[in-house]
Amino acid sequence: MLSNIKNDLKKAEEHLHNEFNKLQVGRANPGLVEGIYINAYGNPQPLKNIASVSVMDAQTLTIQPWDKWLIREIDKWISDAGLGLNPQNNWESIMIKIPTLTEERRRDLAKFAKKLAEDWKIAIRNIRQDYLKKIKNAEVNKEISEDIVKQNEKELQKFVDEEVDKVDKMLKHKEEEIMKV
Repeated sequence: MLSNIKNDLKKAEEHLHNEFNKLQVGRANPGLVEGIYINAYGNPQPLKNIASVSVMDAQTLTIQPWDKWLIREIDKWISDAGLGLNPQNNWESIMIKIPTLTEERRRDLAKFAKKLAEDWKIAIRNIRQDYLKKIKNAEVNKEISEDIVKQNEKELQKFVDEEVDKVDKMLKHKEEEIMKV
């Protein structure tokens, strides 16, 4: 009954990890732009599917599109993404200088990281509720006994508590990374 819970929780954890990677912490990180969707070939495509994103130095990203005619579209979508990045287009590649963070911007990012972590905890609670419903339905349908219900509920809570601990550790690490000058 709880066989898929670890996979479901792992997916939620990976999503939070990806969201944390997108936060600009004053250093070049391909994760900042790889998830931006670009209109290419008639459909929205993630940037990582149409270009190579690499770190040139600690403060600079370079984007090398596989089709040069996409460079103007990539430039436009990065500018419009609301990430505070200013792409520099040289018609062969795009360079992005990552600005250093002000104290105020660091505090804002730390607040946003806390919001992401809270959203993740809500997702965990929703996963727990789904599994509790499955357990209760199995009990109502006489598929499992009351003892197994209690055992499954305990095990479910143990998995949830472990995931909440993980998110707290991830948040603490991300806040330290954001606030480090």
